Amino acid sequence: MALDAFADVLAANDAYARGYRLGDLRGSAAKGLAVVTCMDTRIEPLAMLGLRPGDAKILRNAGGRVTDEILRTLVVASYLLNVDRVMVIAHTDCRMTGGADDELHEAIAAAGGPDTRDLSFGVVPDQQAAVRADVERIRSFGYLPGLRVGGFVFDVGSGRLTPV
Repeated sequence: MALDAFADVLAANDAYARGYRLGDLRGSAAKGLAVVTCMDTRIEPLAMLGLRPGDAKILRNAGGRVTDEILRTLVVASYLLNVDRVMVIAHTDCRMTGGADDELHEAIAAAGGPDTRDLSFGVVPDQQAAVRADVERIRSFGYLPGLRVGGFVFDVGSGRLTPV
């Protein structure tokens, strides 16, 4: 691996490590919260919810969708890491909404990427319906009885959350 491709972030990590003070935190979620959200860089889960490191488990993927991997992670988080509530947070201006997987496959190919038609990206035409479906998926998952779950949309223009 060519480490020079990572020289900038490794240098930043060196500076970060010198002042690192989170080593004494426990691995559990102090506020009992897990947040499922998109990988979009405009979303700062801890800051937007008034949280600090150690308060919540943050689970991110493209579109903030509740996938099988998210469900498995929530089982671990709920039984072993103090999570008893989950926020599913989509956001405005998301590349994963408003169309179909075919459009994303074409965009990736147009950007010089490979043929991705064997992948399902989970693009949704109706974001609020997808949030409701994801909330219901968690609520009805047999391994997560009693988990409190809410759905929200984060407005990347204003920074405000709206319940779905």
